[in-house]
Amino acid sequence: MTAEDVAFGARVAAYRRERDKSQAELAAEIGRTASWLSQVERGIQPVNRLPVLRMLADALGVSRATLRPDLPELDAPSSAIADEVKPNDLDQARLLLSGHPVPEVLLSDQTGSNRASLPELRAAVDRIWDLTHADKFAELSASLGPLIPRLERAARTAPAKDRPELWQLLGRTYQALAAAFVRQDEPDAAWVAADRSISAAERSGQPLQVFAGIYRLSQAFVRLKRLDQAEHAATTAVNALHQYTEVDGEPEALSVLGALHLQLATVHAKAGDRAKARDEIGLARAVARRIGEDRNDFNLEFGPTNVEIQAVASAVELGDAGEAIDISQGIDASGLSVERRARLLMDLGRAYAQRRQPGEALEYLLQAEELAPEMVSTHIAARETIRELMLVAGRSASPELRGLAERADAKP
Repeated sequence: MTAEDVAFGARVAAYRRERDKSQAELAAEIGRTASWLSQVERGIQPVNRLPVLRMLADALGVSRATLRPDLPELDAPSSAIADEVKPNDLDQARLLLSGHPVPEVLLSDQTGSNRASLPELRAAVDRIWDLTHADKFAELSASLGPLIPRLERAARTAPAKDRPELWQLLGRTYQALAAAFVRQDEPDAAWVAADRSISAAERSGQPLQVFAGIYRLSQAFVRLKRLDQAEHAATTAVNALHQYTEVDGEPEALSVLGALHLQLATVHAKAGDRAKARDEIGLARAVARRIGEDRNDFNLEFGPTNVEIQAVASAVELGDAGEAIDISQGIDASGLSVERRARLLMDLGRAYAQRRQPGEALEYLLQAEELAPEMVSTHIAARETIRELMLVAGRSASPELRGLAERADAKP
């Protein structure tokens, strides 16, 4: 985040408000998501591509120079401008999902021609997941753009002995992309990315990674409000894993099984089925006890702590605010990712709002925003909670609440 990015975002927000447009309305006009625009306005997401800048300026009815006075003459060819024209959001990743990833490989024999550095690629994929867990989407996009085609090509052309691991790395990368798309509320793209992760994982000979991909697929279905598909995907995977882990399951398999039970708890909570949601939380707790520790197999962060975080989320979804707050008292999430810690804080904010305790609700929502601003600004339930707090407060709304509502585009 630079000072100019912050100033640019403030200008975009000011012109948008002058034209009485919501973030969702302006984003739709330029073919972006409200979450992307929210990040732009907060200075988190830079806009460095000239076509995107042009669309944004046109939609706001101002000149490009008005929005970005720091750039050279925008309509003149210039190496300085060329340096600015580079991908900076997940749009490029969406394009990479549009069609075959490396069609040129299909038309030539490049077997053994790729000398991919496996240690370098391993480190790159680990970095992708670090950025995903931290919700750093601008950096994530910059890394994904060149990495996905490189992995796709390497998995098909590297020496045969290296290909299983390359398919595994590709599957992990697509899982990270699916997770990022879910959090940016682009579930259609998440569906495609999750499906590709499953295909790559199967070619790698790593069945458990296939099941981790199914978990991401179910998440996409939930965001698409296809709860029946989300339940079907997760249930079929759970049934197979139960047989596999029945006697003496390895921790990695138990992690995936537990995460899928938590996913089913989410599905049933969304459907308002309290009994089934609690049953799935109970099954996840049993799996967590078998593991006995917090783990991060397949970047699922499954373990006793995450089970309780999900129990809080399910209780809030079902309107059981008191239960959610009681469960939260025993949680120490300090060892988990930024995303998991922020999710707990956000859900506690929702719980206190349900109990008509606006001061506590605002405190937790602000803490969540400090950790993961894009989560609060893109999560539908969080935005609804902020809007409700504004409606209840009316003219007496505090400056802190008004500011949060503005940043999340959640004003009544």
